[in-house]
Amino acid sequence: MKTLAIKLNLITGRTIQQGVAMEGGKDKPAYTAACGIIEMDPADFKRLGAFHNTNVRVTSDYGSVVVKAVEATQGPHPGIAYIPMGPWANMVVNPYTYSTGMPTFKGTPITVEVAKTEKVLGALDLVRKGCRGEVS
Repeated sequence: MKTLAIKLNLITGRTIQQGVAMEGGKDKPAYTAACGIIEMDPADFKRLGAFHNTNVRVTSDYGSVVVKAVEATQGPHPGIAYIPMGPWANMVVNPYTYSTGMPTFKGTPITVEVAKTEKVLGALDLVRKGCRGEVS
């Protein structure tokens, strides 16, 4: 059976929940819960055939990562997805800085597909995996 995938445009940024979770430490489950997510519009959930809190694989030209899909807190913005800045977003955004010192955190074309049996890695495991150059 072929897995359904949808194309979206990814933006990233900071969230209040992320800041609160960082105070406890980036190695804690609260940080993963706050940042290992992708916010999607309800219309995009419907197109994907997924439910709130389903694990999904996000893939771009730069990499792939498994995150938990949650309903967007802003919107409606069908076709736009949001992952908080951090290790999960860094796995899929353009790593090139174009001499600015910062990667391009906005406007990354992505593909999202359901990944029910795959695990959302914690920040430390994800960074270790990325540093080893492993492809998800």
